[in-house]
Amino acid sequence: MSERSPRGTYLQIAEALRAEIGDGSGAIALPSEAELMARYGVARSTVGRALKVLTDEGLIRSRQGARRTVAATEAMPTVYDRIAGVIAEEGLAPGDGFPSESDLCSLTGASRGTVRRALAQLEGAGVLEVRQGKGRFVRAMPDRAIAPTTS
Repeated sequence: MSERSPRGTYLQIAEALRAEIGDGSGAIALPSEAELMARYGVARSTVGRALKVLTDEGLIRSRQGARRTVAATEAMPTVYDRIAGVIAEEGLAPGDGFPSESDLCSLTGASRGTVRRALAQLEGAGVLEVRQGKGRFVRAMPDRAIAPTTS
């Protein structure tokens, strides 16, 4: 944003995103913070303030492991949900090998760190076990009542 405004740059960005959400373009996921920073030429904190305004208004929502989405749309599954779903999709049973981190990164489109956090949550819930030098294996079937911890 090149022009200074008494309203504040973050409010201008929030207004532009509000208009984009309301234009009926059908966009479900919002651009990442990095994409918004590049688009408007502002710092991450400015983008964060604009997104907080929209979240407080109930226009968008944020879930750990997933992009921010328009609140009126159905929430996209988190990386945790998608990785836990691999067990059912692949027909894995207790004792079967689990896909590698790199395979899960390709499957989910998430970074290795995000995938590792989801795997750690599944290990903590007793769904997966790690065998040193062998990989991860299914220990038990995931319980849909188990939700990932938020941090």
